Amino acid sequence: MNILPFPFQVTDWEKIETIEYSGETGKAYWKTQYFGEENNKIRVRVVEYSANYLADHWCEKGHILFCLEGSLESRLKDGRTFTLSKGMSYQVGDHAEPHQSFSLNGATLLIVD
Repeated sequence: MNILPFPFQVTDWEKIETIEYSGETGKAYWKTQYFGEENNKIRVRVVEYSANYLADHWCEKGHILFCLEGSLESRLKDGRTFTLSKGMSYQVGDHAEPHQSFSLNGATLLIVD
C-alpha cells in the first residue's frame, strides 16, 4: 500500500451516514470515508453485519479487516474457512484469494482497502 500525503483528519464515526446493503441473507450497514488523491483513494469503513449475514458475492478486493465485536467467518473459494472474533484481523491482497463473509450472530468490523 502506498499512502500518499493527505492532511491529518479525525473521524467521528457516530456522525457518518450509514448505508444499508443486502446480502444473500441478512444486511450489512456501512459507514465509509475516503482519504487521499482520486487515483489512489484509501477506503476506511466501519461495517456492521446482522445475524445470518452472507455476502452475495465472492470478493477479490484486498483488505485489512479488524473485528471489533462479534464473530465473522471468512470462506475462501478453495474451501478453507477462518473464523475471526473480537480483536482478530485478516489481511489479503487484491486478487489473491476470493473470499466471502458470513456472520451467524452478527459482527462489527473496521475495514481498510
